[in-house]
Amino acid sequence: RFSSAQAGDAKVKTYNALIGASVATAVGSGVGLYYLDKNSAHANMEANGLHPAEYPFPQNKLFGTYDHASIRRGFIVFKEVCSACHSLDLVYWRNLVGVAFTEEETRGMAAEFEYTDGPNEKGDMFQRPGKLTDPIPPPYANEEAARAANAGALPPDLSLITKARHGGVDYIYSLLTGYCDPPAGVEIREGLNYNPYFPGGAIAMAQNIFDGVVEFEDGTPNTASQIAKDVVTFLNWAAEPELDDRKKIGVKALILFSTLTAIALWAKRNRWQTLKTRKIVYNPPKNWNKPSPPKN
Repeated sequence: RFSSAQAGDAKVKTYNALIGASVATAVGSGVGLYYLDKNSAHANMEANGLHPAEYPFPQNKLFGTYDHASIRRGFIVFKEVCSACHSLDLVYWRNLVGVAFTEEETRGMAAEFEYTDGPNEKGDMFQRPGKLTDPIPPPYANEEAARAANAGALPPDLSLITKARHGGVDYIYSLLTGYCDPPAGVEIREGLNYNPYFPGGAIAMAQNIFDGVVEFEDGTPNTASQIAKDVVTFLNWAAEPELDDRKKIGVKALILFSTLTAIALWAKRNRWQTLKTRKIVYNPPKNWNKPSPPKN
């Protein structure tokens, strides 16, 4: 009997050791995969592009929201630099009202562009100044015109660019500020530019973000990093304009459900406790003899 007990204890210890080793392996594998995902380095890095670093954009924090002054500056950068090649088809002038500009400012910017409208009473199309209900105009009339002006390359629409690229705002910021000379042994054909963050390293878009390329009306230093940060913030807003409202609703939901949880715990503790701890006792009768029937 004693040897059987020892054997049972040994089996339990072995079983616990196996469970502990399995848990440690799983945790270690998870940590390793997370580290590799955040710090990817592999032989095919040039083909896939460098993994961007994480930058402290305020909207990426748990309860962070957009910097609306940065959105305003970012639209100025887009208008003066990016809009020469890239479109913003899903953003309308009215979307900027109350976010980065007043209604009067937005109407003035929209009126700077001519839009084809009609037909009129004679059945002819005509040109008119832009209105708040118009989309931000694209730089080219169609895809063929865009390719012809860019040596066959099609500049992508930037409406959803931060959601369409792995790495989001970190990738776009790294791409805009990552231009450099190609390393030794790497040849870039004519018409392309070297950027280690772009898959393959050769990108048709030339570097457009430099110190002083845009003047900010609020006096913000117009360094290349600041300009890139502002335009990336604007593009992030264009892709996710509901982010601020979504986080506000999330905070309200957390407060509501936390309150309901506290009320439920209080009710369980103070109202159901007496029922859950109630003891039911059965007292059988002492005299089990049935009464005799009455005599006639």
